[in-house]
Amino acid sequence: MKNKIVIPTGYMGSGSSAVTDLLSEVDGYSCSNGNFEYVFMHCPNGVFDLEDKLLKGNNALRSDEALHTFYSCMKTLYTNKYYWVADYKDKVGPDFMSWCEEFISSLMDERTKDVYWYYQENPNAKIYIEKTLAKIIKLISLGKVVPKPGLRYEEMWLSYTTPSEFYSRAKILLDKFFLQMGISNSNIILDQFVLPHNLYRIENYFEDNCKVIVVDRDPRDVFLLNKYYWRKANATVPYSFDAEKFCSNYSKMRQAEKQVENKNILRIHFEDLVYNYDSSVFQVLSFLDIPKTLHKDKMTKFVPEKSKKNTQIFNRNMEYSNEAHYIESKLSQYLYDFPSVEREKFSVNNMIL
Repeated sequence: MKNKIVIPTGYMGSGSSAVTDLLSEVDGYSCSNGNFEYVFMHCPNGVFDLEDKLLKGNNALRSDEALHTFYSCMKTLYTNKYYWVADYKDKVGPDFMSWCEEFISSLMDERTKDVYWYYQENPNAKIYIEKTLAKIIKLISLGKVVPKPGLRYEEMWLSYTTPSEFYSRAKILLDKFFLQMGISNSNIILDQFVLPHNLYRIENYFEDNCKVIVVDRDPRDVFLLNKYYWRKANATVPYSFDAEKFCSNYSKMRQAEKQVENKNILRIHFEDLVYNYDSSVFQVLSFLDIPKTLHKDKMTKFVPEKSKKNTQIFNRNMEYSNEAHYIESKLSQYLYDFPSVEREKFSVNNMIL
């Protein structure tokens, strides 16, 4: 049986790292870089964007732009040591960029310097001067010499790949990545490797040994933590600090997600991990076919009592009540039903404070 690839994911600030921490307590599961988020699949100009560009409405210009921007994106992730989602040369390994280049080459039908198109041009004063000089040289040489204007890159990369070709070659890239990350001798945890909105794609890329755990969280806490706590720490997620805009945007974001039924996807609540720890842990371990006996370092990395401090923020300060009530009225389907004892407890604390 193949070792497992476990992907905790969520809706920005929903607490997927709790699953990463929980599974890090299990013998035989590892995440070499902790909660580092490997984004090369779903980031702008990543693998999923490349898929869409090459398999939907493709043409010469589209494929050239798609392959070059993918290459540029992977190069940034590989080389930039100061970018928190990057430094793959260290965090993945020195061969990552060569894997990407092999992937790009395998998709290409042609690479040529004979032609170019407007995307390759560099639209500034320099290219205007170069075009003017090219015209002058053409006139002087009586048309025998026609130099090209300056281009952002010389080679045009053309790809008319089919879906089966694309996915089979993407799997080769992923196999090398998983092997490097330890899949040959350990089950690996890859936080945020795909997002909930990408789940309809996973059957094209992953085998049954890939398991996704989607973590949801009460939007009242997400909003308040983001506005009043994470903001101060410069650790915000991209939600509006205005409750009305937050509700509108959050609702549209959730509705845009394609609903997927798949035996390899488990959906849980962050709050259940905190308030219903034993049953939630049992659910996660059962989903992954992990014997309870392998959970040897229980509560050493994910501590429910500690995480409880990051729940029910809306009950801790009267200043939050108007925003919390507005979110309750607009996003009722996403609220978590907290235990009544806990609600009463926090209300008493608020009175004391």
